[in-house]
Amino acid sequence: MSLAVAGTGHRPEMLRRKTLANNARILILLSALAMPFAVYGLVTGTAFPFAVAALGLAGGMTTLSLHQRKLFEAAAAGQVYVLLILGCLLTLADSRLGDTGLAIAAMAPIMASLVGRRELRRQSWLLLAGLLAIAGLATAVSIPAIPVGAAALMATAFAAFVVSVCVVAHTANRINTAYEVHDKAQVTAYRHLIEHVQDGVIRFSSDGEILLASYSSEQLFGCRRYELSGGGLGERLHVLDRPAYLTAFADANQGGKSRTIEVRMRQDDPHSATSVPRFIWVEVSLSPVLDAETAGLRHEVVALFRDITSRKDNEIAMAEARRAAEEASAAKSRFLATIGHELRTPLNAVVGFSEMMTSGIGGELSTTHREYAGLIHQSGKHLLEVVRMLLDMSRLEAGKFELQTEPFVAEDMIEPCLGMVEAMASKQQVTVVTEIAPHLPLLVADERACRQILLNLLSNAIKFSHPGGRVTVSLKRQGQSLNLSISDQGVGMAPEALTRIGEPFFQVQDGLSRRYEGTGLGLSIVKGLVDLHQGTLRAMSEIGAGTTVTVLLPINGPATKTEETASVTPLRKEPAAAQIHSWQDEKRKAL
Repeated sequence: MSLAVAGTGHRPEMLRRKTLANNARILILLSALAMPFAVYGLVTGTAFPFAVAALGLAGGMTTLSLHQRKLFEAAAAGQVYVLLILGCLLTLADSRLGDTGLAIAAMAPIMASLVGRRELRRQSWLLLAGLLAIAGLATAVSIPAIPVGAAALMATAFAAFVVSVCVVAHTANRINTAYEVHDKAQVTAYRHLIEHVQDGVIRFSSDGEILLASYSSEQLFGCRRYELSGGGLGERLHVLDRPAYLTAFADANQGGKSRTIEVRMRQDDPHSATSVPRFIWVEVSLSPVLDAETAGLRHEVVALFRDITSRKDNEIAMAEARRAAEEASAAKSRFLATIGHELRTPLNAVVGFSEMMTSGIGGELSTTHREYAGLIHQSGKHLLEVVRMLLDMSRLEAGKFELQTEPFVAEDMIEPCLGMVEAMASKQQVTVVTEIAPHLPLLVADERACRQILLNLLSNAIKFSHPGGRVTVSLKRQGQSLNLSISDQGVGMAPEALTRIGEPFFQVQDGLSRRYEGTGLGLSIVKGLVDLHQGTLRAMSEIGAGTTVTVLLPINGPATKTEETASVTPLRKEPAAAQIHSWQDEKRKAL
């Protein structure tokens, strides 16, 4: 484990490393205390006690040095190996099989399991097994032992055993204390988290009894925690939300599934002068405590209660604002439809009678009066066209524009539409050209709506073209759609204006000082009609270079919504569809 991890609150690892240092100090201290007796034995001719004491002293100093160099795993391995070597020396000095050396060596795997990793544990067991095999072989074949006096051997074995027991006992005590401290710290941290989290936390037993309720639940429900036990929590549920809560709790308690529901719960106000109950919206998250021992049985449940009253109030306010906006939109559409019908009748009379005056039906007019009648006729037609566009827009927004789809030849509508804008093009000194691909299939669409789409696009292209400019009308097939494109070389549009194409009453040049007349409904009507055909409207433009508007209409017409129509069983076999010819001059694009 890295130093960074151990230094950020990993208490068991920190205490393990401190334990290794303390073990090394214990070895050094006890070996130093035994050294005078070992030196006395060495002087009197017994070198074995001195070898054992020197091994303990050297092992303690070496492992302490490794610890100071941050080589903690090497220090742990050194202490385990010291126990094994001590046990091996005492085993070789005692010819009996059940000697003190084997007891000391048996402590090495215990030491490894306390302070070592998996590899060290495996090595300690293998070395212990090898030492047992050597001891058994030495006993079986009567291999001579290390010559040591019985008294010196007994004193040395007892001292080495005491040192080993002290080291292992200290290690076990410290490691056990480390995990106890760690567990206590974890419990304290979790308890602190539960007590101070904003959401109310309640833990239920497998029988549905409340085992724990956080301090925040008191603030949420306006009561003491003990008042929630028994049936206190259930009584706070709104009577209409109790079935949903019980169902969700049963799913978590019996089915082991996490559930989240929104319910109304009573909140007490001890400072209120009235006893009228106040209900708040609460989001309840129920999570089962899954345990292998309780598999197939009921589970404990931890519930989080969050006050979402503000969110619900905002949702209600948004719904009310949406309803008001929809009512205002419907009222606007009704107003446009009503005022449009009211205006069309007198406008038709103005246009009709002004046309009669200019034609001389009511008598010959002077030049001035004829000019005035022409202006009246022109203005009336313009106003009538504005009213027609308003009516179309209101019908599109209200969803009452019904398409009458039938197969027709798309190129046949080009010439009539060009004839209708010929006067406007001549006035603007704009040339209109067509590019129609041969062998186009029949288009299943509303012919009247398609004419209106083409007329609006042509009118816009001519209106925004420079004198002497050119407008190109192109008609070709593109995959399963018919591509109708109108290009001009006029003023063009900025990128931010392109993103707003199709918005009602939107004009690039707005305000009273705008150069071009219009209501800004032409492209919005085009977009609405294209959407009704389930087509696509695209526009590319550059300021000063012109604009290209492309309309893609499905050749087979808008798809039928099967969920809104009944299934029909054909009574006769439909004729096979006509073979579609290939077009060499068209690049097909998959949409």
